[in-house]
Amino acid sequence: ISKDKDADGFHVINQGNLYQKRETIHPATPKGIMTLLKSYDINVSGMDAVIVGRSNIVGFPVARLLMDQGATITVCHRQTKDLASHTRQADLLVVASGKPNLVTKDMVKPGAIVIDVGVNRVDGKLVGDVDFENVKDIVSYITPVPRGVGPMTINALLENTYQLYLKHVVKN
Repeated sequence: ISKDKDADGFHVINQGNLYQKRETIHPATPKGIMTLLKSYDINVSGMDAVIVGRSNIVGFPVARLLMDQGATITVCHRQTKDLASHTRQADLLVVASGKPNLVTKDMVKPGAIVIDVGVNRVDGKLVGDVDFENVKDIVSYITPVPRGVGPMTINALLENTYQLYLKHVVKN
């Protein structure tokens, strides 16, 4: 798909522009996460942010956007040794691993902000990458699955589509 029609923000040119801090369409899920944080007046500057997952769809772009806002970033992945030692340090924890209930209560810093991007089907139910029921009572904020990051992604896709329309249709 043309970079000029890329509402998802996945085109290599758009991703390159993101990393070069140039004007571009931001990938929808990371943009939705940033909008969610902003809507709750959460200033990430100075926070230790840990991202579990290094995909080009969520992990890397959200790391870039958080870094641009002043957060200190740690990106964890399959080869990370002792994942819990990293996640327990996080003021902000973004989990996009694709592993149901990977992050448990003992892996989360009390009072942390937890953004669960995972969508997994277990026994016919949708669950995230974070053990929501056991983590929710020790954190300050946590996104549920479903009805958490998903609606923010849809919102970001609509915003991106409108921005592209204004830039490439209305402008011409």
